[in-house]
Amino acid sequence: MSHIFAPSARFSGIWIPLVTPFHAGVVDLGALDVLVRHYAEAGVAGFVALGTTGEPAALDDREQDAVLATVLAAAGALPVVAGVSGNHTASVCERIAALNEQPVAGVLAAAPYYIRPSQAGVIGHFAAIADTSRKPVIVYDIPARTGVGIELPSLLELASHERIVAVKDCGGALDKTLALILDGRLDVLCGEDLDMFGALCAGASGAIAASAHLRPERFVAMEKALREDRLGEAREIWHTLVPLVRAAFAEPNPGPVKAALASMGRMRNELRAPMTRVSGELEETLARLMA
Repeated sequence: MSHIFAPSARFSGIWIPLVTPFHAGVVDLGALDVLVRHYAEAGVAGFVALGTTGEPAALDDREQDAVLATVLAAAGALPVVAGVSGNHTASVCERIAALNEQPVAGVLAAAPYYIRPSQAGVIGHFAAIADTSRKPVIVYDIPARTGVGIELPSLLELASHERIVAVKDCGGALDKTLALILDGRLDVLCGEDLDMFGALCAGASGAIAASAHLRPERFVAMEKALREDRLGEAREIWHTLVPLVRAAFAEPNPGPVKAALASMGRMRNELRAPMTRVSGELEETLARLMA
């Protein structure tokens, strides 16, 4: 049995936070369907629909519902987590209540953005979400986007709630990551792609990785090798992936991922304002890496 991964993890392995393809300004549900089926065949553990990489802030409610329905239909037996975000607790809870009726494996919720509440406010926000949800809750700690970090004592307090079962860790603090892994109550999913290998070696249960859109089978093989204690092989695979991971975040996400997928003909290189296409130079780099 592996000594790296906790066997009891509910959320583990490589998860893809799906992009939302567009065609002439309209959500391209056909391209999304094909993408999901491709990644399922590559062996990923599951999907996040309507996460940051999916540009949910640029989708209206009808479009969000259509994206989620498409992902659920195409994913087959693979689990799908729905992203939910907002800075008004009651409104977020309304969305969570609606998701209770959907066959999702869980919900991924970030701290309230922009308003920067106290830690008591953050705890209250997630407690309200978890009280409302009938699905497992993954706490999304990403202070670079929300403006407020979820401090370790807050996460440990939230871990006592029966429906808060995991954290997507983009906090950028190794001490906190290790403390959460050692505490053991929350599945720790790495959300900073370049930190993925180290986090998995330290005992994180998996990763939610936008860069895994590109060469997904290699990310899956790397995680499997680590899980089976084949460190040298895992390291070798990871070293081949590092240039791709760096390129995938050289400009704002999901611009680089969409450019790379477009270079392979999997979707159009289209984003909604204020997101923009990547520079021509990065587009060429990504196309070369994917060739």
